[in-house]
Amino acid sequence: MGSARHPQSVGLKRGTFAIYVKIKSPIEQYGGDSGMSWFQTQKMMRKVLFSLLPIAVFSIYAYGYRVLWLGLFVFSAGILTEWLMERRHKKKVSEAVLVTCLLFTLSLPPGTPWWVAVVGIVFGVFFAKEVYGGFGRNIFNPAIVSRLFVYLTFPNLLTTGWIAAGHFGANPVTSATPLTLLKSGKIPELADLFLGLRAGSLGEGPIFLILIAAVYLIWTKTASWRIMLSTLLSGLLLSSLFEWLKVPGALNALPAILSGSFLFVTVFMATDPVSAPKKTASLWVYGSIIGVTSVLIRTFSFFPEGMSFGILVGNTFAPLLDLMFSKKKAVVRS
Repeated sequence: MGSARHPQSVGLKRGTFAIYVKIKSPIEQYGGDSGMSWFQTQKMMRKVLFSLLPIAVFSIYAYGYRVLWLGLFVFSAGILTEWLMERRHKKKVSEAVLVTCLLFTLSLPPGTPWWVAVVGIVFGVFFAKEVYGGFGRNIFNPAIVSRLFVYLTFPNLLTTGWIAAGHFGANPVTSATPLTLLKSGKIPELADLFLGLRAGSLGEGPIFLILIAAVYLIWTKTASWRIMLSTLLSGLLLSSLFEWLKVPGALNALPAILSGSFLFVTVFMATDPVSAPKKTASLWVYGSIIGVTSVLIRTFSFFPEGMSFGILVGNTFAPLLDLMFSKKKAVVRS
């Protein structure tokens, strides 16, 4: 509950004490409406878009102009969905939806039908963002919800027909993903994984560009290095432990971390400032939850990839983690 004396605080009464936790509004933290543009000006989101551009360009080189075609449908449907919801409150579309659309597009397989992509982005923007009240109020990452929804709803379309990265997709050749190769006991070339010369989703391949983006986002204080590091270390350590113990289904640790969407999701989705916790201690636990959950699903479930589930579980615990690690300020009532 709120308080008249503390309009931006959450109060918890206990005897003669009132405990308040300071909460910043979404506009305070991540930017807000300004100027005469069609979108809310959000500098943080623009930095994320800037960091994703080289990866988007690489995806066009790897898979051809189908990436632009798919992106056109995703951006159109995503922006329209948010505009239809926000116009009722006379609000502008947030620039965050551009990040959501680009992340979702880059997380899709090259052969994804355009209508599947449209269904996914509409579902994610509407159910994971707008039903909670729009930007800054959503609990779950909309791009992850979009991805997971189509992944579970259209498994035959989203888990088959992978093609190797080529010169603008001019000669698409069906190829197994690195995670599929690891499951069958084969070890992909680390150089191919690092350079993105392998089958996979549109933007998860070029590890070198993802790492450059990570450095940029950390340097500009756009994304939390604590979340990135805790997610990476927890995933790597648990994968190494399972490999050492020869657990059935365990993958070779280093190639597994470089395969699939582990690093892509770690850098761009785990660090979403809205759905992630805010407290410093919470960030370490949050990242560890994501890394551990992802490896457990990769190892013991029928799903070859677990990062989307890891983010969803992490988002679920984020508010609780902040509550657990909040420095509560006791105020004696007169």
